[in-house]
Amino acid sequence: MITTPFAYLFIIALSVTFFHLLVTRTKIRIFEFLPAVVMIYAFMMLLASLGTFSYNAAINNVYTLTKTNLLPAMLFLMLLQIDFRHFLKLGKKLLVAYILAVSSIAFAFIAVAALFHFPHEMAAAFGALAGSWMGGTANMVAVGSALGVNEDAFAYALVVDSVNYTLWVMLLLFLVPFAKFFNRFTKSEANLAYLSEIGCACAMGAKRYWLLIVLALFASLAAQMLANHFVILNKTTSIVIIATLLGVLGSFTRLRELNGSSEVATTMLYILIALIGSKAVIANFSGLGVYVVAGFVILLIHALLMVLGAKLFKLDLFSIAVASLANIGGVASAPILAATYNKNLVSVGVLMAIMGYLIGTFGGLFVGTLLLRLS
Repeated sequence: MITTPFAYLFIIALSVTFFHLLVTRTKIRIFEFLPAVVMIYAFMMLLASLGTFSYNAAINNVYTLTKTNLLPAMLFLMLLQIDFRHFLKLGKKLLVAYILAVSSIAFAFIAVAALFHFPHEMAAAFGALAGSWMGGTANMVAVGSALGVNEDAFAYALVVDSVNYTLWVMLLLFLVPFAKFFNRFTKSEANLAYLSEIGCACAMGAKRYWLLIVLALFASLAAQMLANHFVILNKTTSIVIIATLLGVLGSFTRLRELNGSSEVATTMLYILIALIGSKAVIANFSGLGVYVVAGFVILLIHALLMVLGAKLFKLDLFSIAVASLANIGGVASAPILAATYNKNLVSVGVLMAIMGYLIGTFGGLFVGTLLLRLS
């Protein structure tokens, strides 16, 4: 049994490194459907369920300190990648599709919460899931922390996310060959040639990891200090919002040009996921199937609203599919879907997904607050 903080952090770091190398250095097909974050969380949850960790005062303290300091640092680095100038070049149809995707997902979560009558803890967990489906796993962690989601409820949300996300990706890829029939139905003119000229919001050049780490930790410190004076709902929510705003402000400066922010932020995200997983116990699961079904219903409502919006605004299948997956799947899958239509359109998926880092946190907090009121 692990009883010391150093051994606890070492196991977390070792697990994160192992799964990262397994995903990036091997060609195991299962990782096409199960992202590294899911594998890391499941493994740490298994260790916790086997009684590997002794949750004494020392380990609980290092858990709290690590999570509290890494969360705002990760958010800051994630948001440095946003380039609003490139995003606004996407054109009217893609911007309408993106707004339609975000609003339909938010509406679907609220409708399903009213239909299923979530208990308080699961309402908060689905608020975190809304953060993920409007942005990414980083937003899920941020919103979950702000709403006070415990480790077991977070595990529910992560399973719902993984199962539904996998099937959603498969469906959208399956629909690609039917684009011309859909476009005929919506009477859209799918002229995507101009999009191939839009640049990716990715920096090039040397990766200055140490500088990025220092900047991220400074932003984390600043967010926590400011949160003592500007309280929004609670201190954790204040930290999340302030770190988000610092990242957005940084994206308007030359800090955006620092390459490597995505890698450092992803590493921090993996550690946070491992930390949360280390306190989840499999024996606490019950009634998971109901919440998976709730996730399916959310996607069904979202899909119906997207089709209706496409018909109303004459949007093509590419626009609504990539906008949808940029929200629900994030930067890991939206570019892949975009590439299946045209390899020159990968940057469109990247831009939309990166914008989700901003929308996901605020959208998730908004939806989560409403879900808590409905519970």
